[in-house]
Amino acid sequence: MNKINNTKFKYRQDIDGLKAIAIILVVLFHAGSSWFSGGYIGVDIFFVISGFLITSIIFNKMKDNSFSYIKFIEKRLWRILPSLFL
Repeated sequence: MNKINNTKFKYRQDIDGLKAIAIILVVLFHAGSSWFSGGYIGVDIFFVISGFLITSIIFNKMKDNSFSYIKFIEKRLWRILPSLFL
């Protein structure tokens, strides 16, 4: 198990598999595939995965009495802002 920010995360092959499916669906959509027009399904899969992972992080932190809303938002900002500025 990896230790990230004092929270134990276990590698999940199933989540990586769902990410791969989502990426394939979005790429097929943007490639203009004539037999596939549901690229939004891939985006929906990503939203579900993100919601699951974020909820898991919050739940585990709350279970350990170490959840801080400010720190949670700060970590999200540090992850998103570099891409925004780029």
